[in-house]
Amino acid sequence: MWQAVTTMAISFEKALGIHEQAMLLRGKRANVLANNLVNVDTPNFKARDIDFKSVLNTQLAGSSSSVTVRSTHRGHMSGTATANNPQLMYRMPLQPSLDGNTVDEQAEMARFAKNTLDFQASFHFLNSKFKGLKNAIKGEM
Repeated sequence: MWQAVTTMAISFEKALGIHEQAMLLRGKRANVLANNLVNVDTPNFKARDIDFKSVLNTQLAGSSSSVTVRSTHRGHMSGTATANNPQLMYRMPLQPSLDGNTVDEQAEMARFAKNTLDFQASFHFLNSKFKGLKNAIKGEM
C-alpha cells in the first residue's frame, strides 16, 4: 500500500519567531553594557544603551525594521535604528559624578545580568524549537 506524502517547506522565520532577532539584539546590547562597565572610571564617559523594546517591537510589527529615534531636546540629532545596527542612546544619570562620567556601576551590572538571563531564555527557547523541528522531520513526537 502506497500513501501519498505531501511535502511542506519549513519557514524558519515562522517557526522560530522573534527569538532569533532578540538573541542578536541582546548580544549587541551586552557589548554596549560591557563597554559601559569597562569605562566606569573614565572621566567624561557617557553611559549608552539600546532601546531594546523599541527595536524589537519594530521587528514584531514587520515594518522595514527601522526605528525613528525621537529627540527630546531641540539640540538632539535625529536618526533611525535597525535590529542589525541599533541606535545607541545616552543614559540619563540619577547622580552624575564630578568627573562627568555617567556610568552607575551597580545599575549597569544589574542591567547586564538581566540581559544575560534574557539572552539565555531566548537561547533555551530556540533550542527547544530546533529539537521540535528535528523531531518533526524525523516523524517523532
